[in-house]
Amino acid sequence: VQLQASGGGLVQAGGSLRLSCGASGRTFSDYNLGWFRQAPGKEREFVAAVSWSGGIRFYADSVKGRFIISRDNAKNTVYLQMNSLKPEDTAVYYCAADKSYYGMAPKPYDYWGQGTLVTVSS
Repeated sequence: VQLQASGGGLVQAGGSLRLSCGASGRTFSDYNLGWFRQAPGKEREFVAAVSWSGGIRFYADSVKGRFIISRDNAKNTVYLQMNSLKPEDTAVYYCAADKSYYGMAPKPYDYWGQGTLVTVSS
């Protein structure tokens, strides 16, 4: 499956952004989806994940209550609504897909998008 992330940009602290990740090439609804991020000089870290049906979602503690992951299987798209953004949310955000895994570790995900940069100014 090919993934294409979009929606990043520059936003002030306290603001909101919605990231999108469109998929093509395989049956989108077969895949669990995750969002990860990587700040300069840091390792890639888990942000949020949603199961293939959308019935299970979970979040990193750092974004819980501020970010919402959702998916629209009819549009082959997964979203990450980011509210109350903080400067420490600044990173390149990646979407990932896997048929059998939807955990917090990046390594098991088979497919990755190219990333979209989110910059939060203070």
